[in-house]
Amino acid sequence: MKYFFCWCICALSLAINPLNAQSKYTLSGTISEEKSNETLIGVNIIFPEISAGTTTNEYGFYSITVPEGTYTIVISYLGYTTISETITLTEDITKNFNLADALESLDEIVITENIEKLNIRTPQMSVNKLTSGTIKEIPVVLGESDIIKAITLLPGVTSAGEGASGFNVRGGAADQNLILLDEAIIYNSSHLFGFFSVFNPDAIKDLKLYKGGIPARYGGRVSSVLDIYQKEGNSKEFHANGGIGIVSSRLLVEGPIEKDKGSFLLGGRSSYAHLFLPLFDIDNKAYFYDLNTKLSYKLNDNNNIYLSGYFGRDVFKIEDTFENTYGNAVINFRWNHLFSNKLFSNLSLIYSDYDYNLRLNFVEFDWVSGIQNFNLKYDFKHYLSNKIKLQYGLNSIYYRFNPGEITPTVESSGINPFKLTDKYAFENALYLDAEHKVSDKLALSYGLRLSSFTRLGQDELNIYENDQAVLFNDDFKIYEKAEPIATETYERSDVIESFYNLEPRGSLSYQLNTKSSVKLSYNRMAQYIHLLSNTSSPTPLDIWTPSGKYVKPQLLDQYAIGYFKNFNDNAYSLELESFYKDVKNRIDYIDGANLIANNAIEQVILNGKSRAYGLELLLRKNEGRFKGWLAYTLSRSEQQTPGRTANEIGINNGNWYKTPFDKTHDISITGNYQWNEKWKISSNFLFQTGQPATFPNGQYSYNGLSIPNYSNRNSDRLPAYHRLDIALNYKPKPNKTKGWQGEWVFGFYNIYNRRNAASISFGQNETTNANEATRLSIFGIVPSISYNFKL
Repeated sequence: MKYFFCWCICALSLAINPLNAQSKYTLSGTISEEKSNETLIGVNIIFPEISAGTTTNEYGFYSITVPEGTYTIVISYLGYTTISETITLTEDITKNFNLADALESLDEIVITENIEKLNIRTPQMSVNKLTSGTIKEIPVVLGESDIIKAITLLPGVTSAGEGASGFNVRGGAADQNLILLDEAIIYNSSHLFGFFSVFNPDAIKDLKLYKGGIPARYGGRVSSVLDIYQKEGNSKEFHANGGIGIVSSRLLVEGPIEKDKGSFLLGGRSSYAHLFLPLFDIDNKAYFYDLNTKLSYKLNDNNNIYLSGYFGRDVFKIEDTFENTYGNAVINFRWNHLFSNKLFSNLSLIYSDYDYNLRLNFVEFDWVSGIQNFNLKYDFKHYLSNKIKLQYGLNSIYYRFNPGEITPTVESSGINPFKLTDKYAFENALYLDAEHKVSDKLALSYGLRLSSFTRLGQDELNIYENDQAVLFNDDFKIYEKAEPIATETYERSDVIESFYNLEPRGSLSYQLNTKSSVKLSYNRMAQYIHLLSNTSSPTPLDIWTPSGKYVKPQLLDQYAIGYFKNFNDNAYSLELESFYKDVKNRIDYIDGANLIANNAIEQVILNGKSRAYGLELLLRKNEGRFKGWLAYTLSRSEQQTPGRTANEIGINNGNWYKTPFDKTHDISITGNYQWNEKWKISSNFLFQTGQPATFPNGQYSYNGLSIPNYSNRNSDRLPAYHRLDIALNYKPKPNKTKGWQGEWVFGFYNIYNRRNAASISFGQNETTNANEATRLSIFGIVPSISYNFKL
């Protein structure tokens, strides 16, 4: 570690102390959309004569320092008209730019010089970005655009299957993904058990998925970061847009609070298929609704404030016997402050809550569980020079875990009130990131995160002999729960356990020529909270639990190498990456583990390790009437839970076994073709190796019953998954840019009616007493129609 610090110090000193033979000045400002004043993320600001450039941050701010002189400055962003103008720098200048929609420009500037290959030059790798427009063009089930479904079309990203929640990245579990909406943590990304995502694409401005080479400003998860920012709202004029579909509709309105200074955004979605069930004499319900909101206000040139929120709820009810509700709620207050033209800051105060409620009327009780956190973030971006930029800050999260509470619904209920012990924790971090351009060919990104996790006191904590909460029965060769020998009571301010981790990050890009480069990255990450789930995909009933005396934090080391190339002036691009991930302290469960209403979860879990490795390919066509990409991943994801002593067998006899997220082959082809001004055709094809599963490999008879004998854990697979989706977009008046504008979307999900297996269950035939397999398929072909509009 000391060598890492020495290397960082030397690199910083070389960058901060350049030759001062010529005066240098700083150009800074904000870049926004002309029609709405919406700030734009990732806009390219280029000085072609000196091959210098930068991009705007998450709030549209940029800063670049160059030698005194007269230059051509080029401002470019996909979908907007490129600005090119001459600027003379004899002093520091603050200059804001507004970009016009390229479709509305009559005199679009064409850049013929090959100067915008920042994706080749930057050391950032294992990152994918999708725009809201791209997401809306992807055919999805029931006609609803879906962010989560869209990212599963990227290399290294898979879903657990149809009707399953969450997503898996590079062989990791769903709980290993950090999902952020306007910097607030989202704990469940799905509506209706995975049929929809919680993100309204109309309200989304920017989306980035980090699969590796993750910057030090992110922490707390060991697989990926999905960072999503909402729009700020139009501060010039009122607008509305939305869509009406077969099972759900949405509406978003935005407009100025004070013209050019303040704006509001309010968006809502709801499904309503359950309203038609009474027509068929069905008393069941299954629906969701959510609300996105944001207020933005510019106090002055150096200060902006934002208040954003998300509120979502799912309801699932079967007649009068069963009712399930769950959802996320987040609210975030942010203050942007510009200390100087080189130092930008953002202070965030965030509240996030996820709760789960289950009412079982036939046994007359309510079950409530959830997780809450209060989050303080203070981030700085420091533009030291044209060669080096720093990001540094702190993050402090206070957690409250509610594992579950049972309350009777009527006085005559036979259920006694019962409350599982609440758990509390603090997670803190300090970080430093540096982006360093060493030469025209070599660029570095390096950083360090110091994280800590403090498990705070709780009402009761079990004490076990030799601190072993799980015992191994040597006679039967099975693991069993240990009985506590005592309990210990703590005050809330007491510390039960503390963990500290240094998390170095680093990546490198070497430009082979103007069109290609090779990149390397390494990152270590720590995850202190865990999702308790022994299913292949998360369910709302799964419980989050903190690290502590018996549950250790997960630690990741990930290495990646990649080759990147642009073809035909960026009309085509190729990304080829190979990765290796090693995770320590990945928990698994003993056979027969019960996770529901378990107040001593440590009695059914063991610490193991996991690894994943693979090769990813992404080939894009970026221009022309036909656009799209081909993504292919060849990978392996495995887990091992060996015995703690020589006498123990561990899980699966201590051997490596496939995780439920292992997909050897994953292929997706996505494309859209602009037939003419009115018609656009979109399609995607997916093929995935079947999900690992454990099937019986034989049976024996006992007292007239057939008892299955199961093979090794996850040694079998479900059948391969594949489907083809097609959508047709029709704009009756494509050239209309004002007033009511509408389009129709006709979709066919799984057009050749493939009955993909969501699961295979085994049971005994009541007539023959033989074991038999039952295959569950959720979707066949699903046609859809929706109408989208904007005003």
